[in-house]
Amino acid sequence: MLFRYYLSVALSRIQRTGRPLTQAVLTCILCISISGQEWKTVHDGVEYAEVTREISGLKVNMNLLRLDLTKVRLDVHHALDKAIGLETTSSIAKRKGAVAAINSGFFRLDKSEFAGDNVGFLMIDDYLWSEPTMERVAIGIVNRRNRTEVFFDRWDFAGYLRLKSGDRPDFLKGLNREIKNDEVIAFTSTFGPLVHLKVDQVGLVVHKNRVLRRCTEDCEVPVKGFVLVGSGERANYLRQVKTGDRVELVWDIRGENNTQPAYKLQDAVAGVPQLIKDGKIDITWEQEKTTKAFVETRHPRSAVAKLRDGKFLMITVDGRSESSGGIGLQDLAEYLLGLGATDAMNLDGGGSTTMFLDGRVVNHPSDKEGERKVGDAILVTLRKKK
Repeated sequence: MLFRYYLSVALSRIQRTGRPLTQAVLTCILCISISGQEWKTVHDGVEYAEVTREISGLKVNMNLLRLDLTKVRLDVHHALDKAIGLETTSSIAKRKGAVAAINSGFFRLDKSEFAGDNVGFLMIDDYLWSEPTMERVAIGIVNRRNRTEVFFDRWDFAGYLRLKSGDRPDFLKGLNREIKNDEVIAFTSTFGPLVHLKVDQVGLVVHKNRVLRRCTEDCEVPVKGFVLVGSGERANYLRQVKTGDRVELVWDIRGENNTQPAYKLQDAVAGVPQLIKDGKIDITWEQEKTTKAFVETRHPRSAVAKLRDGKFLMITVDGRSESSGGIGLQDLAEYLLGLGATDAMNLDGGGSTTMFLDGRVVNHPSDKEGERKVGDAILVTLRKKK
């Protein structure tokens, strides 16, 4: 009833003055309509809502989690606890004892040995699993003793090798992913126990920053070390490195907005694209090298946002069904802005869109087979009461 009252007052004002409402007033009205909904408290610090709206002419079903970051913590986890592999969001959440979860980063969905590889920035437990790419937005997470802090930014990657013969700037191109022509990629223990090399590639097994051996077929990844694999001209350079030589990996990851240095982040995962920045809609799809069709086409979507009141929002939007038509990113950004979002980004969507809560999937994934296996997820766990 409160919303109807304010809407009536606003419409009367237009009739009296002939002046349109300002954007601020419209946003305020939308916030009242949202806050008037019944949020269900499912745990201390965890509120849940199921919402159905008509958006751009189609009915849309949405699931929302509103989180108090002083009472819960957020963590990113990868499928199977390895940099490569696939697992459902619900399975990851159950393994880790989470009360809630949402699918997160974009990943390779194919039948290759790299299926499940995150295609952008991924940090887990202070450790870099995958390098930032294509200037894509990411969420950084720091779990402090009394609260969790989140940061939205674009982080850039620069990697080099520190060798006996001197530093090699911009020589290291990435981590734990398929190697391209004329690259050097590092494979850490998070990748798995074995790296398979192609005919034209050369590998170095490095343990505690000392080269143990060279390999040309399969390379075993040391627990306290890494494997360097080179192709093209860079493979020739690795052939010159000798057993016993010192090799150190060095990388620099810097945020565009200097929100938080990457070395201070505990977890991070990239999405695409940014939706809202500093309280304004700012969909940076061109900068992040995606397509206009990806932004405008109605799909199932997953997204996360910081709210004006300091809380954190997770949202899934169902689509590709008669009961829910999906959503374009402009409409999604407008809806999140109405909820009070100050910063927001889009996550992997489509058949990957999944929200888990209290032991079950609460949205309706669009794949005919049901919940899709994904690369990683953002998990919600309750903080221990003092």
